[in-house]
Amino acid sequence: MKTKTITHIQSARDNGDLLKVKEPLQVSSHSNENATQISIDPKQTYQTILGFGGAFTEASAYTLSLISEEKRNEIIHRYFHPEEGLGYRFGRTHINSCDFSLGNYTYVEDYDTSLSTFSIEREKELVIPLIKDATKVAGDKLSIVSSPWSPPPWMKDSNEMNHGGKLLPEYNSLWADYYMKYVDAMETEGIPIWGLTIQNEPEAKQVWDSCLYTAEEERDFIKNYLGPAIRKSGREELKVIIWDHNRDVVYERASKVLSDPEAAQYVWGTGLHWYVSEEFENLSKVHDAFPDKHLIFTEGCIEGGVQLGAWHTGERYARNIMGDLNNYLEAWIDWNIVLNEDGGPNHVGNYCDAPVIVDTKTGEVHYNSSFYYIGHFSKYVKPGAVRISCTASNSDIQLTAFRNQSGEIVVILMNEKDEEHAVNLEIEGQNVAAMMPAHSISTILI
Repeated sequence: MKTKTITHIQSARDNGDLLKVKEPLQVSSHSNENATQISIDPKQTYQTILGFGGAFTEASAYTLSLISEEKRNEIIHRYFHPEEGLGYRFGRTHINSCDFSLGNYTYVEDYDTSLSTFSIEREKELVIPLIKDATKVAGDKLSIVSSPWSPPPWMKDSNEMNHGGKLLPEYNSLWADYYMKYVDAMETEGIPIWGLTIQNEPEAKQVWDSCLYTAEEERDFIKNYLGPAIRKSGREELKVIIWDHNRDVVYERASKVLSDPEAAQYVWGTGLHWYVSEEFENLSKVHDAFPDKHLIFTEGCIEGGVQLGAWHTGERYARNIMGDLNNYLEAWIDWNIVLNEDGGPNHVGNYCDAPVIVDTKTGEVHYNSSFYYIGHFSKYVKPGAVRISCTASNSDIQLTAFRNQSGEIVVILMNEKDEEHAVNLEIEGQNVAAMMPAHSISTILI
């Protein structure tokens, strides 16, 4: 280990520290035997990290349009600037409307089976300008993942966008062409699409925009319609992402599609959400069964409205990010980057929390604990970083570790307990001691 001082960044509930650079840690040849022992092995490597990000919903874009340009720019800067912000490199947005839209909408007129009326004019009002501004701040193109919540009502057996329903079989081919029209239209606006999910939450019949697919239906739609449509358009670089729903049955759903070579040839990887369980080991099951495929977290948020000042929300984010990264996840995308004081707007009242809350009545901007907890990962684990082995002598401290392409080692530690904990990091025969206050998270750069 060349350096004798180690950078230490910490956020803690009880002392006001938020991504604060603390006094440098010292390297020693001796360890504190009473501390939690953490062993780092940079030679044992796992997956490569693609990056972190959040969702560009119509709700987020609309909320940002209601405040001053200065405050809007500040929020975008704090999320997307590579050095001064969280360093976001991914974004997710919706094809047609989602619950975090101002209402139901599609891109075509009813029963237009030629798609000649296809237009993303609605997105040009709010969503596209936000993506463009974020891309500028990021200094590079963002990787955008787009997901449909529902096909147009007339393509479904229920004839409505909300309350589930299914895509009518006679529209399989047309719906696949719809994705391609969307990709072309976004690219024309200067926004290349990196990835497509087949369907947001295909097992959830929601009161908002939703559409149901069995695993077999998803498999067959990919292999017979969407995959060939992508190939025909010459867009093989598009990343096709299956499932896009919770961890609990991610292995069962992924297996059904990826065990079929005709479908699997078109699939880049599996997307997941966090809403049902924290069965992180299910990701490793998918990885072990299909090691050539990838894993991406496509959505998670705190449900039930705004929780200003709550600390447990940030801890939930970090616990989930760590659990997924430690089980072969390669990219992580939050849900709405910004919401209003109610946790909306949401056209069916499904209010949620977000890392940044804007009070549209006063113009005040609130950065929640989740914003800072995410930053402990996204600011320091750079695209191209490789996860490395790290183990702890007890379960008091949660942890994960990476090696950036620069050679820098990044160790992230979290203490969710009510008591402080001493930790001792051992790496290549050297020791680094640190103190973890109650309810704190640390990023240590070696």
